[in-house]
Amino acid sequence: MISRRDMLISTAAALAGGAALLSGERGEAAERSAPAEAKKRPGRSRPHAPVVTPNGSILPFTMKNGVKEFHLIAEPVEREFAPGMTVKCWGYNGHTPGPTIKAVEGDRVRILVTNRLPEHTTIHWHGIFVPNGMDGVGGLNQPHIRPGETYAYEFTLRQHGTFMYHPHADEMLQLAVGMMGFFIVHPREPEETPVDRDFAIMLHEWAIHPGTYRPDPAVMLDFNMFTFNSRVFPGTAPLVVRTGDRVRIRLGNLSMDEHPIHIHGHRFWIAATDGGRIPLSARWPETTVLVPVGATRDVEFVADNPGDWAFHCHKSHHTMNAMGHVLPNLLGVSQQGLEERIKKLLPGYMAMGESGMAEHAEHAAHMGGPANTLPMMMGKGPFGNIEMGGMFTIIKVRNELENYDEDPGWYRHPPGTVAWKVT
Repeated sequence: MISRRDMLISTAAALAGGAALLSGERGEAAERSAPAEAKKRPGRSRPHAPVVTPNGSILPFTMKNGVKEFHLIAEPVEREFAPGMTVKCWGYNGHTPGPTIKAVEGDRVRILVTNRLPEHTTIHWHGIFVPNGMDGVGGLNQPHIRPGETYAYEFTLRQHGTFMYHPHADEMLQLAVGMMGFFIVHPREPEETPVDRDFAIMLHEWAIHPGTYRPDPAVMLDFNMFTFNSRVFPGTAPLVVRTGDRVRIRLGNLSMDEHPIHIHGHRFWIAATDGGRIPLSARWPETTVLVPVGATRDVEFVADNPGDWAFHCHKSHHTMNAMGHVLPNLLGVSQQGLEERIKKLLPGYMAMGESGMAEHAEHAAHMGGPANTLPMMMGKGPFGNIEMGGMFTIIKVRNELENYDEDPGWYRHPPGTVAWKVT
C-alpha cells in the first residue's frame, strides 16, 4: 500500500522530471546541432562576450575611487543612413544611437551628462532601478539640464539585462531626431548558456521628407525611413558569426511602432525582456519576435546553418526606403502613350508601377531623384538586386573565419544547393 508520504515524494519527483524535460525541450534544444568544438572555444571561459553595436560604438569609462565614470554629451550629430543620404540628427558623443554603455551588475556608476543642444534636456535610464532623484524625468525628479550645463547621475546597478537611455524632456522631438542608446548590464555570476557573439540593435523610424535633411518630429504615423542602429540597408553592417556560435541579439525599440523582427535559416529562443532574463524552462522558440514600443527583447540561437541569412522587420514597408504614399495606385493601369506626353512637360520622366515596383531598383542607378533621398529599394547580391532597404541586414554564418571584424563576402554555396531554373 502506498503511503501518503510515498505518494508526495513520487509526485514531486515526477514534477521535477517534467520540469527538467521541459527545460531540455525549450532551452537545451537550442544547442541542437552545435559542433562539440564550438562549446570548447576559449571564448566560453570569459565572464561574458563583448557586446557589438553594429555601425555603432561603445562608451569608454574611467575608474575613480571604485566608481566607473562615463561621460555622455548630448549634441547635434550628422548620421549617414547609407551612402547618398546624410541626416541632421541629435544624439550623444557624435552618434545616433548614442554609444552603448556597458557595466556589470553590482558596479557603482557615475554618468556625467553635458548638454550641447540648443534646448534643455535630461536623461532617463529606461528599465534600470535607480533612486528616484536619478530617474531623469525633467521637472518631476530633477531640474532640466540647460544648454552648457553638466549633471552627474550616480547609482549602483542592482540588476542585469538589456536596457536603454533616452531623454525625458521635450521627448516627442528629442526621440524623433535620434536621442537614445543602449545601457547593457552583464550579470555578476556566469550565465547558464554563455554566448560567443552578442549584438545590440536599436530599432527606430524617421519622417524625412524627400529632398530634406532633418527628421520631422511632428509626424505621428507616416514614417518613411526605418533603421537598425540609424542605418538602412545596404548601409547596415552584417552580423558575422562562426558555425556553431551561440548568438545573442539584443533589440531595443523607442520608435512609434512595434516591429516584428524575423530571422531566416534558424529559430531563436526568446531569452529576456527589459524586465529580466527568462528561465531556460520558460523560453519558447520563434522565428519572429515582436518588439513592442519602449521595450527590449533578447533572442538567442545557435548558428548551425551556414549561409547568408536575412534578418529584418517583417512589416513590408519597413524594409523599404523613402516611399511616397500619396501617389495613385497604377498597378494594372496601362500607361501606353501617357509617358511620351508627360516627357514633353517633364524631360526624363519614366512611367512605372504598371506591372509591379521591382523596376524601381532597376532604374535607381541611372535615374536622378531628390537630393539626399535614397531609392526605395537598394542593395545588390551575388544573384542580382536584393530589392530591400530599411530594417534589413544579413547574418553571415561561416564554417571558417579569420576573424569577426571583416566581411567574409558572399556565401559560396555547395554544388546542388541553389534553386535552379527548370527548362
